[in-house]
Order: sequence, then C-alpha cells, then structure tokens
Amino acid sequence: MVKDKVEKKPKKIVKKKKKEEVVAPVEPKKVIEVAEEVAEVEVKDAKKKFDYLYAVGRRKTSIAQVRVFKKGEGKITINKKDYKVYFPTAELQDSLMSSLRVVGQTDKLDVVAKIVGGGVVSQAEAVRHGVARALLQLNPNFKKPLKKAGYLTRDPRRKERKKPGLKGARKAPQWSKR
Repeated sequence: MVKDKVEKKPKKIVKKKKKEEVVAPVEPKKVIEVAEEVAEVEVKDAKKKFDYLYAVGRRKTSIAQVRVFKKGEGKITINKKDYKVYFPTAELQDSLMSSLRVVGQTDKLDVVAKIVGGGVVSQAEAVRHGVARALLQLNPNFKKPLKKAGYLTRDPRRKERKKPGLKGARKAPQWSKR
C-alpha cells in the first residue's frame, strides 16, 4: 500500500505595523553639540576601559589570564566574581594579594582574571604569578622584590604520569619470588 503525500499549504505570515513616533524638530547646532559630548565621553570610557597590562600566570594545570588596570581602587575580580567569593579562605586570599602587597600597590590597581583548570590553590598561585608579571611591565623596579619573593618563577611541579606496569607513577606491584 502506497500512501499519497498530502501537501500542506504554507501559512500566511502577517506582519504587524509599528506605530510611528512623532519627533519634534531639533536645531542642527544642538544635535552636533550633543553628538560631540557623547563622542568625548565614549573616548574617555574607552581609554579607561583599555588602559591595562596583560599577563598570563601558570601553575600545575591552572592558567590565569590577568589584566591589571592602571587606574583603579583595588578591586579584584576573578571569573566575574569578587575574589573573596571565589577564594573563600584567608590563606588563598593572602596568596593572591601577596604580589601586590610586596610592591605596595594593593589599593592603586584593579585586577581582572580569567582562570581555567586546576584546583583552588593552584588557581590562586597562577593569578599571583600573572599579577607579578603584569606588575613587572608596569615598573621594571619591581623586579627585585618580586624575584626575591619567588613570584616571577613559574612553579613547574605537576602530577607525574602513570607508567605501564606500575600501580601509579612510581609504585610497583608487590614482588614475589615464585
């Protein structure tokens, strides 16, 4: 048995008309003045918005993309959250702030970071590494205290891979004589 295909007629689309707004006539000089003011504000906002230093910090499997804004009040934002919310313990917050504290820039700069991978401790230290690298771009004189504190060196330690024939990275199965 073959069924005949029934063709459906397409539905008619009705567009609703928008009500036209009545605009009062405006003098051309005022329009130009307002446009110039808006343009000036946009340029100032753009300068504020993009006046930052960029650096990448890493530790283990964490990668932090850090932006340090030159003109700021000391706000630190991580993954669009306040750093106190993202890192709830005081130990992690101190680790994060330590690179700013060493050079005395805690309340003069804003920090925005985007972190991917790793655990919370690794993420905090990755942000610290990124902030230290960005501070170095801000002022080369910061190199000595940051290097002495060990914040410019990437911590290379990571989990060792499992090898074939072993239970973990190094643990061997129990040896039996026979």
